[in-house]
Amino acid sequence: METTTATGGVDEPGWDVDPDDEIASVVEALGHQQKRWREAAGLGVAEFATAMGYGEDQVRKVERGARIPRPEYLDRADEVLGANGFISAMKEQMAKARYPKKVRELAKLEERAVELSLYSNHNIHGLLQTRDFAHALLGTRRPSYSPDELERLATARIARQSIYDRSPAPELSFVQEEMTLRRPVGGTMVMRRQLERLLEVGQLRNVEIQVMPVRSWEHPGTGGLIEVLKFADGTAVGRSEGEFGGRPVSDPRQLRVLELRYGIIRAQALPPGESLAFIEQVLGET
Repeated sequence: METTTATGGVDEPGWDVDPDDEIASVVEALGHQQKRWREAAGLGVAEFATAMGYGEDQVRKVERGARIPRPEYLDRADEVLGANGFISAMKEQMAKARYPKKVRELAKLEERAVELSLYSNHNIHGLLQTRDFAHALLGTRRPSYSPDELERLATARIARQSIYDRSPAPELSFVQEEMTLRRPVGGTMVMRRQLERLLEVGQLRNVEIQVMPVRSWEHPGTGGLIEVLKFADGTAVGRSEGEFGGRPVSDPRQLRVLELRYGIIRAQALPPGESLAFIEQVLGET
């Protein structure tokens, strides 16, 4: 979200840096680099801000590492300072810095995983969500997120779906409770597009989506979400809302518990082909 300052420049509220986050050092390094280029160009903060079309406060916050700049800001700074791409080159790092620490840590695990087993009983899993669905779902949180934070979280969630572009592709297994397909998050049109997205992803060769019908209540997933991620080196990490305090675990004995539960859940759910037909049926009823 952008606002216009009293001097006519554009400021960007939000997107501030948590000083306790390890990403703070990367943002600070960018700020130092911008300041060096600005001073080498003989520009004061006010002159630079005017040339940029941003407020002085925005420039000062970026230079002291307190504000994560957007890609268009970096491109403009590179152009104004004649930095020959050195500032623009930080766009990828700044994009990652925008994501909350918890999301970055999860994305790193997903990027390494060669096999993902994911059971969701409350909502459609984040790796399957459309942007509009994610935005609407995150908007139900109370106390509410600010508009800027809501946008940040939705963007970070969708960015994780780059996992589908990996080569070699990881194997992904999803089991969704039927009720997650029927709850009209965001309204009819948002939900229809979300169901269409499930059908699209379900056609990928490395993805299996299964539905757990509401009639199948006697299974070990009633405690909540289950996730098991396996890596190429033979290690794994898992998490369950109903076990181990919801914390990620890597101990083989604890992982066996989660793998056992997921295996039973997967066996009791509808097969992938029947599941896609079921989703298509729900889409027709939506």
